[in-house]
Amino acid sequence: MYLCALINNRGRVPHKLIFMPVKIRLQRHGKKGKPYYWIVAADARAKRDGKYLEKLGAYNPNTNPATIELDVDGAVKWLQNGAQPTDTAKALLSYKGALLKNHLAGGVRKGALTEEQAEKKFATWLEEKTGKVDAKKEGLSKAEAEAKAKAFEAEKAANEARIAAAAPVVEETVAEEAPAEAASNEEE
Repeated sequence: MYLCALINNRGRVPHKLIFMPVKIRLQRHGKKGKPYYWIVAADARAKRDGKYLEKLGAYNPNTNPATIELDVDGAVKWLQNGAQPTDTAKALLSYKGALLKNHLAGGVRKGALTEEQAEKKFATWLEEKTGKVDAKKEGLSKAEAEAKAKAFEAEKAANEARIAAAAPVVEETVAEEAPAEAASNEEE
């Protein structure tokens, strides 16, 4: 995005334009080994973790599936004004539907779609995406439950083997006492 700012020379006629390129990018937070990112619109010349124009959302890659919170309308506004997303930010915007919404808004501006049709298409896409994410979460929780069940069965088998290894010593003493009792009962 190139925002034009007119520089006014002490009340005289503005004579110079400054172009400010804007990028939608990630700003790293969190501790070492546990990154947490903010999705921000920032001046391309600013430092990675420096000043930003607007915070659009957050991205946490530490969870499975990764947690992405995004202000889709804010991202679309910046995209329409010419902001260029970085590769990772573009993937995140695509995943959350901001690029699709921007594309549909372009179709509305050109007259190819009505606003209602665009909203309907976006809502349909969003429902499908939510279904896929929920299916992945279900699969992960099911796999985790199966892993816990297998671990429990393995632990149970190990405990039974440990008990079986200790049990014959007790049985032998009981077995020796039983014939002695039987012999004493026969003598009587």
